[in-house]
Amino acid sequence: MLHQFEGIAKRRWGWIVSLAVFVALPALADDAIPDLRGTWKGQSESAVMGAPTPHQGGTPDSPTRFTSIALTLVVDKQQGRAFSGTISSVLQKGEPLVGMISRTGAVYYADTDGYVIGTMLAPGKLEICYLQASPATGSVASCTVLVKQP
Repeated sequence: MLHQFEGIAKRRWGWIVSLAVFVALPALADDAIPDLRGTWKGQSESAVMGAPTPHQGGTPDSPTRFTSIALTLVVDKQQGRAFSGTISSVLQKGEPLVGMISRTGAVYYADTDGYVIGTMLAPGKLEICYLQASPATGSVASCTVLVKQP
């Protein structure tokens, strides 16, 4: 009878260890820091009021409009969660930016006049959403799905 209890105890420990590994592995994977270095390209979808950025064009008194423009993000430096690079369009080349990847995996960066909140949709696929509000020039809300280039 003692041997029956030992067998049951071993099986229970086996299940406990298996369950612990099953739960712990995704948590370890979540800590992986994505490598953002490289060139990313996509087409923006924007709501623009006034002339908030050189990427959108217009004048400070332009009416609200919906625009789309090709964007290129180049991340040239990354150290751990911190990174830097440039964002470009046909209207402005090489606007500098600095950013961080949070422990939740969200991507944040600031350029010369606004802020981005991003999400990795899949390996090599990043959605960035840009916000800028300025009483002097206007406001923009824009999201872009960027694909990492080979």
